[in-house]
Amino acid sequence: MRAKDAVGRYGERVAARHLAQRGMELLDRNWRGQGGELDLLARDGDVLVVVEVKTRRGTAFGHPAEAVTPAKLERIRRLAGQWLAARARVAGGRRFAEVRVDVVAVVVPRAGAAEVEHLVGVL
Repeated sequence: MRAKDAVGRYGERVAARHLAQRGMELLDRNWRGQGGELDLLARDGDVLVVVEVKTRRGTAFGHPAEAVTPAKLERIRRLAGQWLAARARVAGGRRFAEVRVDVVAVVVPRAGAAEVEHLVGVL
C-alpha cells in the first residue's frame, strides 16, 4: 500500500469514529458506483449523509476541504443517487427524509492527534 493510500485509509477511520461519536449510524464505506466511489454513508436521524473524507499530512498545500471542488460535489451527488437506487432494491430499505453531503477534513500532524473538521451540508 502506498503511503498516500495509508494516510487516506487512516483519515477514513478517524472520520468514521468522529461520525459515530456524534450519534450517526455508519451505513456503508467505500461504495463503488458507476464513475466513482463514496467514502462514507451514514444515517443522522432520518437524513442520509454522504461524507467525503479528505486527509492531508499538513496544510502546506491548502486545507484538505479545499480539494472538494464543484465537479467533485456533482460526482458525489450523482453517486448518491446511484446508492439510493441500489438500496431501494434491497428488502426493508427505509426512505430518507433528505440527503445531505458533508465533508470531513482530517489533518494528520507529525506528532499528536489528528485534527478533524466536519463541514455539514456543503451540498
